[in-house]
Parts: sequence; C-alpha cells; structure tokens
Amino acid sequence: MMKKNENNPTVAPGMDDQEELQQSATEEEIKENDYTSVTTLSNDEIDPS
Repeated sequence: MMKKNENNPTVAPGMDDQEELQQSATEEEIKENDYTSVTTLSNDEIDPS
C-alpha cells in the first residue's frame, strides 16, 4: 500500500497551468490564509555560438 505524500504539488488534469497559477488570491482568501505562494523558475539560456 502506497502512503499518500501530501507534500507533492499536484495539478488537476486538463487545467490550464499558466492561467490558473497566475491568478491572484482574493481578499477573502488572504484573510482566511487560504492561498499558496507560487514561484516560477525559468531557464533563460543564450547559445554562446
């Protein structure tokens, strides 16, 4: 039996990741501390050749 690891982030199938992750929390969500901070990491390489 596999244990459920609640620390792994998950995204619902069919969800538009970029649109959903760029939404700001509402004032009500902030008051209730019901939001998640999202950090975007992008690799911006320039080809040296």
